[in-house]
Amino acid sequence: MISLLRPRTADYKVPAEKILGTYKKLRFRTLLGIIIGYACFYVVRNNFALSTPYLKGNLELSTTGVGLLSSYMLIAYGLSKGYMSSLADKADPKRFMALGLLLCALVNVCMGFSTSFTAFAILVVFLGTFQGMGVGPCFISMAKWYPKQERGMVGALWNISHNIGGGIVAPIVAIGFFLVGPDNWQMASYLVPAFFAVIGAGLVLFFVKGSPENEGLPERQQIIPEEDDIDRVQKNGAAPDDMNSWQIFKNYVLPNKNVWFVSFVDTFVYTIRFGMITWMPIYLLQVKGFSKTEMAVAFLFFEWAAIPSTLFSGYLSDHFFKGYRMPPAIISMVLIFLCIVGYWQSDSLAMTTVFAAIVGCLIYIPQFLASVQTMEVVPSYAVGSAVGLRGFMSYVVGASMGTSVFGVVVDHVGWNGGFYILFTAVILCIFFCILTHRGAKALHKQQMQDMAKANSAVLH
Repeated sequence: MISLLRPRTADYKVPAEKILGTYKKLRFRTLLGIIIGYACFYVVRNNFALSTPYLKGNLELSTTGVGLLSSYMLIAYGLSKGYMSSLADKADPKRFMALGLLLCALVNVCMGFSTSFTAFAILVVFLGTFQGMGVGPCFISMAKWYPKQERGMVGALWNISHNIGGGIVAPIVAIGFFLVGPDNWQMASYLVPAFFAVIGAGLVLFFVKGSPENEGLPERQQIIPEEDDIDRVQKNGAAPDDMNSWQIFKNYVLPNKNVWFVSFVDTFVYTIRFGMITWMPIYLLQVKGFSKTEMAVAFLFFEWAAIPSTLFSGYLSDHFFKGYRMPPAIISMVLIFLCIVGYWQSDSLAMTTVFAAIVGCLIYIPQFLASVQTMEVVPSYAVGSAVGLRGFMSYVVGASMGTSVFGVVVDHVGWNGGFYILFTAVILCIFFCILTHRGAKALHKQQMQDMAKANSAVLH
C-alpha cells in the first residue's frame, strides 16, 4: 500500500471525559462524508445510463452495442469492487475514497471529448475500475464507527446516497444542457457531472474519519459494547495487523457460506435493478412513447422513491425484526414482482411511471439490507473483503445479466424476453434471501453460545 493511502495513527489520546462526545461527533461526520461521497460516485456513473440514447443515435449503435458498453463498465466495476474493497481494508478510507472519486471525474472529462465506440469501451472500463474504490471505504467506516444494534438505520441512511446521487443526475445533466446547449450532449452528460465529483472528493477528505483509534479514541467495542460481537467471537486468536488482504479474504470470507448466500441475494437484486435502470430511457422513449422530459421524471422517481422506504425498512429490521435483515427484503421482492408486471403491461403514462417508482422504492431495500447483513457475518477487519466478493458477484454476474444479456435477448426475442429475465431474478433472489435468513439465525445462535461459554469460563 503506497504511503499516501496508509491509515494514520493518532499520536494523542482523547481525555476520558471527552471520549463519548468526541466519538458521537466524529462518527456523525464520517457518516455524512460517506453519504456525500458515494452520492457523487453515482453522479459520475449513472450519467452514462442517461447518455445511452445519444450514444445510440450519434455512434449508430444497436441495443446490443449499448448493452455491451454498459456491461464493460459493470464487469470492470465488479472486478474492481472485489480487489479494491480488499485493499481498502488496509487503507485510510477517506484518502482511498477521495482518490477514486477524482479518477472517476478524470475519466468523465475524457468521455466528454471521445467520438468512437472503441474509445468509449476503453474509458468505461477505466470508469468501472475507479468506481470500485467507493463502496469498500463506506462499509469499513460504518463497521468501525457503529455497533450492530444501530447498523440497520445507519445503513439505511447511508444507502440513500444511491438514490440522492442517482436522482440528481438527471437535473445535473439538464443544467449542463441549459449551460452548453442541446448540441453539446457530451459536455452536458460528462463534464458537468465531473465538476460535482471533484467537489465531492474535497468533502470526503474534510468529513470522513478512518476509525476511532485513528482519532485518539479507544476501539468502538470499548465505547459501545455489543450483545453479540462478531469481532470477539470470530477472531480465533488471529491478529488482523499480521494478515495481508489475501489472508483475510481466504480465512474469513471465501469459506463463509453466509457471505456467499448474501452475495447471491445481491446478484439477483442487481439483475433487476440494472435491467430496469439501464433500459428505462430507451424503453420508455421507444416502446412506451414517453417524451424526453417525461422519461427524465420517471428516471428521477425511480431513484428518489426509495429514500423513505429504505429508511423505514432499516428501522423495521433493527427494531421489529430484532436485527434480522431478510424478512423485509422478502416482502419487498414479492411486491417488486407484481409491480414489474404492471410496468410491463400498462398502457398509461401515469401508471407506468407509478409502477417504475414503486419498483425503485422497493429494489433498494433488499440491496441495502444485504449490505448491512454483510457487515454482520464477518469481523470488522474483513468487511472490505466480504463487500468485495459481494460486489464481484453483483456486477460481474448480476448486472451483466441486466445489461448485456438483457440487450441481446431484446434484440433477438423482443422486450418480453427481457422481462422474463427480471421475473426469474426475482424468484431466485427470494430463494437466497431465505437461505441468508436461516444462516443469520444459526450464526446468532452460535455467537450467543460461544459468549455464554466465555462468560462461564471467566466466572469459574
